[in-house]
Amino acid sequence: MSEIEFLQLLSQNQGIIGKVCSIYCNQKEDYEDLFQEITYQAWKGYATFRGDSKFSTWLYRIALNTAISSFRKRRPTIDFVEVLPDTVFTGTNEIDEQKQQLIAAIKQLNEGERAIIALYLEEMSYQEIAEVIGTTDNNIGVKINRIKNKLHQILKSWK
Repeated sequence: MSEIEFLQLLSQNQGIIGKVCSIYCNQKEDYEDLFQEITYQAWKGYATFRGDSKFSTWLYRIALNTAISSFRKRRPTIDFVEVLPDTVFTGTNEIDEQKQQLIAAIKQLNEGERAIIALYLEEMSYQEIAEVIGTTDNNIGVKINRIKNKLHQILKSWK
């Protein structure tokens, strides 16, 4: 597995890293630092990638584990005056108010819930999410329903 092959796969899947960073970071500098750390961890672990799962699934696992680990080390305070990166959901500078509210609501979830909803928003199947998280697809279904209800309550309380 060559460096060129890794860089091609990373380039094709960099949106995964961007979305995970967006959910776990409030400041542009933190986003950039986490993006770089995830990239480094992926490169470090690439030699052990056996291809048992899709590269994107493997990268999600690396990204979420790195983000959660980083989050646990820092325990940042959540503020809502954020600099959101260009790549969040749309890839443009214009992020509408609903998406900003959803991102802010997701940041109110615990780290495990954030990981699951990030994968769900990526339109992964319950089975794929379960593979990344390390649980059963039935468990993921229950958790996603609970997370949706929790997000609904958070968004409802802001109106």
